[in-house]
Amino acid sequence: MGEKVVAGPFDLSDPQRYREKLGRCLTGLERLLAQKRFDRPKNLMGVEIELNLVGPDGLPKMLNGQVLERIASRDFQTELAMFNLEVNIAPHRLGGRVFDQLAEELRTSLAYADRKAGELDAGIVMIGILPTLDRDDLVSSNLSEVDRYTLLNDQIVAARGEDFRLDIDGVEHLTCTSRSIVPEAACTSVQLHLQVTPGRFADVWNAAQVASAPQIALGANSPFLFGHELWRESRPPLFLQATDTRPPELQAQGVRPRTWFGERWISSAYDLFEENLRYFPALLPICDDEDPLEVLDAGGVPKLAELVLHNGTVYRWNRPVYDVADGVPHLRVENRVLPAGPTITDVIANAAFYYGLVRSLAEESRPVWTRMPFETAAANFDAACRYGIDARLQWPRRGRHGGTSEVDAVTLVREELLPLAEAGLAAWGVEAADRDLYLGVIEERCRRRVNGASWQAATFHRALEQGLPRDVALAATTRRYGELMHLGEPVHTWPVGLPEPVPLG
Repeated sequence: MGEKVVAGPFDLSDPQRYREKLGRCLTGLERLLAQKRFDRPKNLMGVEIELNLVGPDGLPKMLNGQVLERIASRDFQTELAMFNLEVNIAPHRLGGRVFDQLAEELRTSLAYADRKAGELDAGIVMIGILPTLDRDDLVSSNLSEVDRYTLLNDQIVAARGEDFRLDIDGVEHLTCTSRSIVPEAACTSVQLHLQVTPGRFADVWNAAQVASAPQIALGANSPFLFGHELWRESRPPLFLQATDTRPPELQAQGVRPRTWFGERWISSAYDLFEENLRYFPALLPICDDEDPLEVLDAGGVPKLAELVLHNGTVYRWNRPVYDVADGVPHLRVENRVLPAGPTITDVIANAAFYYGLVRSLAEESRPVWTRMPFETAAANFDAACRYGIDARLQWPRRGRHGGTSEVDAVTLVREELLPLAEAGLAAWGVEAADRDLYLGVIEERCRRRVNGASWQAATFHRALEQGLPRDVALAATTRRYGELMHLGEPVHTWPVGLPEPVPLG
């Protein structure tokens, strides 16, 4: 989120000055691209995972400040609400046994953090939306105790000018209002970063957009919110509505939402940064002392701080990232589609599928996005969020006749996309043992038609059939989920239901 890049004391600048500075940053980016100043290919990837703090009863615990003090590691940081944490894994080069290395690092980090949380009678749960969250949990008093979150909330609330309305019609229909953006904190995700050269950026971003629907169909893990069963992956509609700066009249006029799939295929990274300036007013007009064009004229590399900050307040599901490392600028595609969890093995399997598939899609001689309207990719994304592993997607037909046809997501993945992911991982130089292990998890998920969302829903309904009230059933489902998550076997192997009768007390 945009608030990540605001640190230390800050003052809001004059909006006009900030707009002018944004324009200079965009010109600076254009010059950097023209001068080919960007880092050479390094095949670098990175992972961030947002987490929930939960008590033994399965309910959220508002303790992130105290837990972070005990963890005392820069790998962990706050997120929006007091029941959120985030863990960041250092960048790795794609190749070899990278996925096993990542899995081991994550197991070590999360086990340590869970032990530290346990000292405060809490534990860590990786899940898209915590099923036991109540509306009273998601109020501004539970914002993390960091000024930047309050500032971002105040700016979005001021831009909106009225309460936020949540209206998600899924298996059940949820409608409610909120006075703050805190309901967005319910959404905990995995972010997959891939460093990309400018020349490859457009193909990789377009490929990531195409891949988003299959990713969600396979990885959905957020079927509940506020006691309601909604979409199989309810994070995208919740995120959109909880951060929507548009009152109804602006929505009716076609103003774009800040949480956005996009509206067209691109030909350059510049397209996305330019769109972000053209379509979205600044939320955090905070000016840096740097003049990016003067830095460029002097032969230096500008930080483009205003552009980076503004870019962080536009919540694209595949976001462009500009950054500078060791004095050299680079670009990344940040894939923000996936929910957290269920297990580390599942998270790494999702990552392996993504990195392999995106590589193959981006290098096809007739790319999918040249054979599929952008609107179809956006509709696929919505269908995957709504129906998860049971989604049906529109996909280009094979052969000479062209056009698209409807296909079962599981069939598409098994017959067409898994072989592409396998070829892509081989092209990255990933060893066969890693490739086969983690793509095998995806294959089994498809074969059994099971993901985190389907397991949660099935276990919840089994609990209802046993006569448990809804809130007790959701809490019991959450506790069982936590137990199985920590055992670590992938979700397609989890037994449905509760292991024993759950006391109602």
